[in-house]
Amino acid sequence: MRRISHTAPEGPRPPERSAADRLVDELLVRVALGDEPAFVGVYDALVVPVMGLACRILRDEAQAEEVTQDVMIEVWRKADRFRPERGAAKSWVLTLAHRRAVERVRSVRAGAERERKAAQLAHQTPFDEVVEAVEEREERAQVYRCLAGLGNTQRLPLVLAYYQGMTYAEVAEALSTPAGTVKTRMRTGLRRLRVCMGGD
Repeated sequence: MRRISHTAPEGPRPPERSAADRLVDELLVRVALGDEPAFVGVYDALVVPVMGLACRILRDEAQAEEVTQDVMIEVWRKADRFRPERGAAKSWVLTLAHRRAVERVRSVRAGAERERKAAQLAHQTPFDEVVEAVEEREERAQVYRCLAGLGNTQRLPLVLAYYQGMTYAEVAEALSTPAGTVKTRMRTGLRRLRVCMGGD
């Protein structure tokens, strides 16, 4: 008499992660413990795909650069929420990037609608105001390009201080780095930014 097996068939197995993906997973777990060198590794591995995704959604390089920097800061601050058993670090970070980029698209659309209504009320915007707005936008894009050219140890303290509003002490604590070292890195980074933007 033929024995009937009651063993349920195995479902599809999740795809094996590559050695590179497993390395990024391990680095992100270390980032959650405040490991700054590990964050540099995560940044270098994922900044290009994050930027690519942001560009595809936003179709604007300057805004994609802003979103990319915001996402990488979020990775640093929220790394403890990553669960390697639920998926790869790359997928987790790209999910953050997708959410940020979509939020930016909605924000831009809302801003455009507000500007349209304001223009209808004003009927005419003085030429010098238009020029000033364009120059401000171009300068902001240049700042982000120059920031992207800095090393991580100089860029991250500046971004935390100027875009997240942190004090020297808060930046030092967030990076687990002595306050004196943070100040030195920020001074060096600011000097390089001035040079990049055409200052003395």
